[in-house]
Amino acid sequence: MSLDERFKKAADNVQNLKSKPSNEDLLEIYALFKQGSVGDVNTDRPGMLDMKGKAKWDAWSGKKGLAQDAAKEQYIAKAQSLVDSIGLQ
Repeated sequence: MSLDERFKKAADNVQNLKSKPSNEDLLEIYALFKQGSVGDVNTDRPGMLDMKGKAKWDAWSGKKGLAQDAAKEQYIAKAQSLVDSIGLQ
């Protein structure tokens, strides 16, 4: 299976977890997904009233410089750890 196929399968698994992961895990998985699929952050940081948007932007920005393939590999590993600890529906 190619890296992109494994990345898509991991994303599907994350959508089908039995329960919602912790906010910390959600931010990590979001940042790795965005870095793996888009690359370095390419938008302005949300305004001060958008707390959720800022947290997501900051998490993604923290991955700046990480190669997309490396981000995909880390995403796949993180998704698998969530599947192992939470399980799938």
